[in-house]
Amino acid sequence: MKPYQQIKIVECGEQLGEIPLELFAVESPHPYEKLGAPYGEISPYYLRQSVIKRLIAAQNYLQLLRRNWRIQIFDAYRPVAVQQFMVDYSFATEIKQRGLTIAELSPNQLREIWEAVYQIWAVPSLDLQTPPPHSTGAAVDITLVDNTGEIVNMGSPIDELSERSHPDYYANNSHPQAEYYHSHRQLLRDVMIQAGFQRNPKEWWHFSYGDQMWAWLNNQADSTNCFTACYGRLM
Repeated sequence: MKPYQQIKIVECGEQLGEIPLELFAVESPHPYEKLGAPYGEISPYYLRQSVIKRLIAAQNYLQLLRRNWRIQIFDAYRPVAVQQFMVDYSFATEIKQRGLTIAELSPNQLREIWEAVYQIWAVPSLDLQTPPPHSTGAAVDITLVDNTGEIVNMGSPIDELSERSHPDYYANNSHPQAEYYHSHRQLLRDVMIQAGFQRNPKEWWHFSYGDQMWAWLNNQADSTNCFTACYGRLM
């Protein structure tokens, strides 16, 4: 169990709503659907209604700072079945990238790879007290698109299983483009924080509002806070 999963969930019953994609940039086809993730009739471009309002507010704030820049939505609502699919896919991909097969993995290698996978991916839990953040409709994975329509280089791709995914990896880093990467990660953070979101401490692209991680991060920021989550697992 991760620390944020100890936060109490008091489900508010707010419904999912369709993200107005015309206001944002969107990766098409959807990256996980393209891999065969089992969304069924559920669109990945849905979020809780209040989360959508805050995402629009973040887009509007971005426009004040960078004219004609847009937030690009990579992923939003994710049923637990999709979470399981992507965990399995990530595990298999990591084995392949290491030039190995699952049959030849030692117990230590197996443990190491699963630890790497779960640094990025939440456990696809069916326990109502420990839902994956995306399965609550409260979390969204995003990046930025500049005024020429190009995706801004953040120094690592979304979902990469490495320390480069950590939001502050490029802070005080010797990489020649470290300042560029870090400044744009900070820009993304600033517009989302302004709209009430919190950022996953280990993923520069993951933001949420109203889930357990969001409540836990607010409580960590101020010891007088006593936030609970208002969004639990939907399906």
